[in-house]
Amino acid sequence: MWMRLTASYKRRPPMRLLTKMLIGLAVMGSLTYVYYTEVKPVVIFGLRSDYAHAIPYQEVPQGLASLKAESCGACHPDIYNEWRTSIHAQAYDDPFFQAYWTKDKRIWVCLNCHTPLENQQPTLIKAIPRDRVERAVQEPNPRYDSDYQREGVTCAACHVREGVILGPYEDAQAPHPTKYDPMFRTTQLCQRCHSVVGGPAQFYNGGPCGTYTEFEDGYWSKERGYICQTCHMPEIERPVAVGGPVRTGRRHLWRGGHDPEMLKRAIDVKISAEPTEPKPGDRVRVTLTLTNAGAGHKLPTGDPDRHFTVEFAVRDQSGRILKDQSHTMGRWILWQPAIVELYDNRLMPLASREYPFEYRMPREGENQTLSIAVRYHILTERQHQMLIDKYGLTSPAPYHFTLYEREVPLTGNLVATLTSSPPPIHVACSKQGPSSM
Repeated sequence: MWMRLTASYKRRPPMRLLTKMLIGLAVMGSLTYVYYTEVKPVVIFGLRSDYAHAIPYQEVPQGLASLKAESCGACHPDIYNEWRTSIHAQAYDDPFFQAYWTKDKRIWVCLNCHTPLENQQPTLIKAIPRDRVERAVQEPNPRYDSDYQREGVTCAACHVREGVILGPYEDAQAPHPTKYDPMFRTTQLCQRCHSVVGGPAQFYNGGPCGTYTEFEDGYWSKERGYICQTCHMPEIERPVAVGGPVRTGRRHLWRGGHDPEMLKRAIDVKISAEPTEPKPGDRVRVTLTLTNAGAGHKLPTGDPDRHFTVEFAVRDQSGRILKDQSHTMGRWILWQPAIVELYDNRLMPLASREYPFEYRMPREGENQTLSIAVRYHILTERQHQMLIDKYGLTSPAPYHFTLYEREVPLTGNLVATLTSSPPPIHVACSKQGPSSM
């Protein structure tokens, strides 16, 4: 009996050890609570002073009926009609923004870029204690215009300050106050919203949406003199306003990562193959080379979810896949418990990368075809389904499109077939609404 009691006692941890374990668990719990409430931001970016607050409330300049874009369009119809097709005009209504914003519990800070004017926001931010966006001191905005909010990045967001219309011309004459602002001729114009920084416990290589900081300070800027507007607001000769003189202005389109034609101009695809004429039993090697030939920033850029895929597949006569291979180009990010950018294989400006594919031809000489595709994705299919299931996304298809596609027989002169001009691809963007930005 004594022996059994002694053995039972030895199996129980001493009271002192239990106390230490409980204290350890309490400390870990406290540290975890402090980490998530006082250290780690509740959104995937940190705050910077210029976008931590909305652009201050703007009065209607003398001579204008209102700040709404339609009012500006009365005298600037070409610019207005271009803006209407842009992602800037859809920045608030865009179904993907609405779904992601719902996921982020519709937190106010996202509006500072998607509806940047105080006139467009339902609350006023009076203070942001310790830069914790969830603790911001808010009060109702008595001058909030819900209709105006739906204009997203509207004309006044860039052009109206303190009752004056700002612009890139020193000699402008108009029925409203005007002022020349040299910022319109620099990349600085785009910095506020296209250079979002990381925050505490967020270890990005340049921020989550850092297109502005990615713009290389070499060939495109120094040798060619490019700024953001060179590609995204191309120059055009026309009257800026009805009845005005013809002058060099810019189109207000902002085409970019949501526009397949813009991406086709940025990315260059070349194909090589050996042997030239494969025979039964030969090992065929096809190499696809991607070059960032037309963008002054990394490809892809912007939202961290964006990525390219390079896909190869060999099929038999019945369409059965005999061998396939896929590569991804983008960013790999660990989101919890801290944000850590693990890997980034995006293309720098003018950089190239080769994607090889090898396949041994069958000895029987059966007819087979090789298909090659380069596709661009705004998000993964899994993320898309998650947004539909949990956050009310109304766009029924994943947002992606094909930039390059070939299907060739593995017979005859393979090199000549692969290097001939590919048939044109009709790209139908699967997102609802206009294709832009």
